[in-house]
This record gives sequence, structure tokens and C-alpha cells, in this order.
Amino acid sequence: MHICFAEYKISPEYREPYLAYTGNLLASGKYESLTLYEGTDQPCLFVEVWTAGSAEEAEQIKEERCDERSSWYRVSSWIDGGAAKMHVWTFRPVQP
Repeated sequence: MHICFAEYKISPEYREPYLAYTGNLLASGKYESLTLYEGTDQPCLFVEVWTAGSAEEAEQIKEERCDERSSWYRVSSWIDGGAAKMHVWTFRPVQP
């Protein structure tokens, strides 16, 4: 299993619209491989963890997540500093 990991800080004034929007996306059922977290020590710091069965699938998720046509791209307008401050990485397991 691989993961695609996205991390960003939402401007505090956009936290509620962000939560409403992402809540609707998650409720759609289209994103079962995604778990969304908010920092407990840093409110408004969010992490998306997308699970993937392979490195190729994780890279596809990463490309889709960063694409301007993605439903998730709207989140970029609420990020403190804009899309350039969204960090997205792919991870693989260390042990077989």
C-alpha cells in the first residue's frame, strides 16, 4: 500500500466554509480512500491521507489532487498563501 499525503494551512476566516465544502465532498462517497485530519496543536492545519494500492495509483491521486479541474482544487483558494503552500507527497512502506 502507498499513500498520497497533502498538507496545508487554511486561513482561519475560511475554516468553516472549508469544513462545509470538504464535508460535502466526503459525504458524496467518491473519496473512500481519503481520511482528512485537522491538527490538534495547530488548528486550521489539515492533512489529507489518500490510500492507494500501488505507487502508480498514488501518483495518479497526486496528479488529480493538484489539477485545477479537481473538485478538491477549490480548497487552494482558502489556503494561507494559496496553492503554492499546499504540499503533496507520495509515500511507500519501508518494510515489505
